[in-house]
Amino acid sequence: MNQILFAFFGVMALASSAFCQTAQKQFDTKISIYQNPVFEPILADPTIIKADDGWFYAYGTMDDWGDGKGAHLVPVVRSKDLVKWDFVKDAFLKKPSWKEKGGIWAPDVVKVNGKYYMYYAYSTWGDANPGVGLAVADSAAGPFTDLGKLFLSAEVNVPNSIDPFYIEADGKKYVFWGSYSNAPTQGTYGVELSADGKTVPDLSEKFKIAAGDFEAVMIQKKGDYYYFFGSRENCCDGAKSKYHIRVGRSKDITGPFLDKDGKDLKERNSGSVLIQPNEKYAGTGHNARLITDNAGTDWLLYHAIDRSNPTVSTGANRRVLMLDKVTWKDNWPEILNAQPSIDKTAAPLLK
Repeated sequence: MNQILFAFFGVMALASSAFCQTAQKQFDTKISIYQNPVFEPILADPTIIKADDGWFYAYGTMDDWGDGKGAHLVPVVRSKDLVKWDFVKDAFLKKPSWKEKGGIWAPDVVKVNGKYYMYYAYSTWGDANPGVGLAVADSAAGPFTDLGKLFLSAEVNVPNSIDPFYIEADGKKYVFWGSYSNAPTQGTYGVELSADGKTVPDLSEKFKIAAGDFEAVMIQKKGDYYYFFGSRENCCDGAKSKYHIRVGRSKDITGPFLDKDGKDLKERNSGSVLIQPNEKYAGTGHNARLITDNAGTDWLLYHAIDRSNPTVSTGANRRVLMLDKVTWKDNWPEILNAQPSIDKTAAPLLK
């Protein structure tokens, strides 16, 4: 009898262990839920990087959040899951001095030669001669040490030279930039950088990839194509902001980039819509690089403005950080309904 009881309890113990393992497995793979925005009050023109310490770091344009701390010199926030973000500190201890007036806008942070490089724009609203600079740090959180300017608009003969973006392709380093203008030399341009990524050997070698009704360029390689993501319309008119993201693609980093209709992005009024404002959010634009989760799903982080709460106490546009899933159809990126998500939805699967 004792042997029978012993065997019975042994079987029960094994079953209990198997049940616990199954339950734990189900718990480990449980899909979490999130709802936009994922950070507030402001993280405009975001750039995202996964650092060596395992955290995602995001950086945004210099803004006064109305928190009594003045203008944040490029705020740095971090997250483990792309959903819960916490403020870390400002990237700069002091504003770079190579330009007399302006704010530090639209940073792009990447890992280059073992260090964290931040390409950034230095500009004021309506600036006749904005420029692009570079700062470097040993850690993703900074502080970043400024290395000075790469170029001013007048030096490179591209009006409104802001919104820099770094990419490596075919063993070469490039910076892309550009913003709104109707001037003959307007547009989004690229130029090859030096091997260390710190200088532009020949500004005259720049090449144009998009018209002057685009800004906030981001280019990402997926499969056979380089995908251009750019923003159009007004970014910063509160609840009336019409900012939205359009895409094109090319098999060559230098272009031509074409939209779904085959129209070259160097022509104005081109680009296929990826995401645009809806009844809750205005100003949906200036996205970071796509982040791929552990399930192979791509995610887009960008900023938007809640129409019901469009500014902070200082009057600055309340451009919150947003997150939405990207799917692919016929080798083109899509977002559900081409609009920011409002309801609770499944979060990225990240370990």
